[in-house]
This record gives sequence, C-alpha cells and structure tokens, in this order.
Amino acid sequence: MRHTVSVIAGDGIGPEVIREGMKVLRRVADLDGGFSFQFTEYPWGCGYYLQEGRMMPEDGMKRLADSESIFLGAVGYPGVPDYISLRDLLLVIRKDFDQYVNLRPVRLLKGAPCPLKDVNRADIDMIFIRENSEGEYSGSGSWLYRGKPNEVVIQDNVFSRHGTERIIRYAYDLARREGRTLTSISKANALNYSMVFWDQVFAEVGSEYPDVKTSSYLVDAASMFMVRDPKRFQIVVTSNLFGDILTDLGAAISGGMGLAAGANLNPERRYPSMFEPIHGSAPDIAGQGLANPLATVWSASQMLDFFGYKSWGARLLEIIEAILTEGRVLTPDLGGNATTEQVGDEVVRKLSESR
Repeated sequence: MRHTVSVIAGDGIGPEVIREGMKVLRRVADLDGGFSFQFTEYPWGCGYYLQEGRMMPEDGMKRLADSESIFLGAVGYPGVPDYISLRDLLLVIRKDFDQYVNLRPVRLLKGAPCPLKDVNRADIDMIFIRENSEGEYSGSGSWLYRGKPNEVVIQDNVFSRHGTERIIRYAYDLARREGRTLTSISKANALNYSMVFWDQVFAEVGSEYPDVKTSSYLVDAASMFMVRDPKRFQIVVTSNLFGDILTDLGAAISGGMGLAAGANLNPERRYPSMFEPIHGSAPDIAGQGLANPLATVWSASQMLDFFGYKSWGARLLEIIEAILTEGRVLTPDLGGNATTEQVGDEVVRKLSESR
C-alpha cells in the first residue's frame, strides 16, 4: 500500500527536522515491506510569503486535498507577522480540512529531563484533546474606529453545539476505550456564555458514559495541578486557546519543546490529517544542525498510528526512549553535541537493528 503525504517543511528549523522525519518514515516502510510513502514537497511558508505575498498559492488547498496526510515542519519567520503566518497557512489547513481534533501527548519518556521534583515518570502521562476548529481561534470580531482615541476591538469566541459536542464525545470515547479518566478544563466562572455552555455539554455527553470517571477544573487551577500533581490528569479535553497554552506547559514538564509532538486529525478521514512537531521555527538556530528532530520523529509515530501501523508507532517511541536513556546521541537542548542529522541517523540505525 502506498500512502501519499504532502510535506510542508516551512521555515527556520522546519526543513532540517522534517528531513529527518521523512528519512525515518522511509526506513520504517522499507523494513516493513507492506507499505510505502510518496512524499510531495511544497515550498510554502514565510519564505514563500516574502516572495509571493501569500503563504501558499491560490490552489494550495486543492493540491493538499489529494494526499492522505500532511507533514508540517514549522511556520514563522522574522519580518512576517505571526497572525499572517498562522492564519494564512496553519489555521486554514486545520479549518478547511475539518481537523477538529488536536491530539497532543504529554508523556515523560524514559531518559527525558523533568524540572519537577519528586515526580515519577509514570506520573506524567496525559493525552490532551484540544478543540481545533473554532472556539477562541475562530477569527471573528471587529476593529472599530481604528487609530482614533475611541478605538475598540472585539474578539468573538465561537462555540457551536456541533463543534463542542463532537470534541467532547471524541474524548469520552478515547477515555472509555483506554480505561482512563477524563478531565474537562474550562473557565466558566469568568466566561459566562462560552464556558458555561462547554461545561453543560460536557455533563450532557457524560450521561452516556457512566463508566468513565470524570473531573472538571478551571484553567488556572489546572495549570497549578499540572505542576504540583500531574498524575491526576490522564485524558484531558479543552478548548482551542486553553489547549494551546496548557500543552506548552505540558511540554515544559515532560522534556521540553524538542520532544513535543502534535496531530491535527479529521477522524472521519474525509480530508487529510496533519502531523507536526510543535516547537516552532526557531530561526535563531536554523541551518546550524542544532535542532532536535525527536519531536518530529514522535509526530511520525503519530502518523504511523493513524495509518494503522501501531506497532511501528510504538517502536519509534521505544527508540526515542533508548536514545534519551543512553545519552550518547543528543542535540544541545538535551545536553549533547550531536547534530540534527546524527540524531536522525541514530533513529534509523536502531530501527535497522530491531528488524
């Protein structure tokens, strides 16, 4: 079977880490023998914007729609406003392809550094299910009397019953399937429409899942407990903005951004899903071979899971843990002196050993 993957390496360190991710996926396919990958690379992102005045061509979404999945490196570069780089590429893909599930593992792998004291590795093992298509990132609002003393900006948060219920139901299904607890995170004491509605839908859907143990926290309390008592969180469901912030906190307590992976899923598979490391483009270290590709390898693991090759997805995580535990081939962010390419080569070498 051949899987078609659109590749947007993007900006900064994106091309460096994506190169290693593609190398790893090709090696997995070669070792398995039952499937292959056809990569189609697109030079879109901020560099493209500086040349063409747009983040991708007019027919970009049509081109991407022909693939099964998208492999994204990073987007963002000095000189291009963040709201352009985000909204004119990443959010367009997420919304137009209805990638309403943002799935981010927050798991302390063997050998990964943790800044928290007296925390066992098993205490940090969460899956964040972030609503990815509406909420606080809907892009709806107004800018009135621009540049005048009475200037006013209005940012709308859009929570539909359809969007809210389907992400909460997805989280309940996952919690039931894996036999884990489910925590909802909101801010209903201050956001008296959107988050009250969120809590209401969480309770309504929960009545259909009496076997799933649940908790609910305000986002500020959840932030505190993620640091003080992370083991209370297993499956977590939350809104677009809160999920964005809390998963970065999760990365900080589970090894750093160099180990942070993310998947943007259209579970019904009507459109391509997208897989990406979430560390950003880091233009200050681009081109120096300093970037950590392990988050990209973890994203590749998520892609393999999504395609149904869960044993290979698990094998990549085992290899990441082995590399972290041995400590011989690590990039500078993890205390080593290996290059991006050398770490990718080490993943490939360990894959070949396990054949």
